[in-house]
Amino acid sequence: MTRVGFFDSGIGGTSILNAFKSLCPEVDTVYIADTENCPYGNKPKEKIIELSRRNVEKLLEKGCDIVVIACNTATAAAVDVLREEYPDVVFVGMEPAVKPAALNSKTGIIAVLATQGTFNGRLYQETSKRFAKDITLIATVADEFVELVERGETSGKKVEEIVRRRVEPLVASGADHIVLGCTHFPHLKKVIEQVVAGRAEIVDPSYAVAKRIKALIADFQK
Repeated sequence: MTRVGFFDSGIGGTSILNAFKSLCPEVDTVYIADTENCPYGNKPKEKIIELSRRNVEKLLEKGCDIVVIACNTATAAAVDVLREEYPDVVFVGMEPAVKPAALNSKTGIIAVLATQGTFNGRLYQETSKRFAKDITLIATVADEFVELVERGETSGKKVEEIVRRRVEPLVASGADHIVLGCTHFPHLKKVIEQVVAGRAEIVDPSYAVAKRIKALIADFQK
């Protein structure tokens, strides 16, 4: 039976794990939270590759057939290297859902909340050039969101104030889609929705990634 492994710098990637478990509750899963080295977003690329390689080795030791890099920053830094070094492993990476946001925008303005590591990555830059070349794209680093989630702070007045400082300017700028470009951020989705108050659509890629994993399992088992 196929076993799917997930890793992230912390608990953020459980947003992907939970979406996947809701689709495929019968599939065996393993999750690694590298909390000792969290966050990844402000680390050099080579360090992220090293940590990602270590996580992959642990998941392979546990018999995983598919490895989900449940971290946008780690995907941006390491996915190409990992695919080259582990050609027999099926990898699923993360990238901000710029394409659907750009295609569905009415104002021609979209926003992406992510880490600097994600914004520096090839996947984000290539997707943005391809699908958002005629779109105004507001890239906003929100590392403090990662810290909130890791501390278990996902609701309350203080959290709302921190979220509002990042999100309100995006809506005021006319963005009608706000992309959650870090797997930690769906844990704050309810607060973000409260702040946005229907003025923009929140783009959470969790279930799209979960569906992708499900499809890969079907191919894997053929």
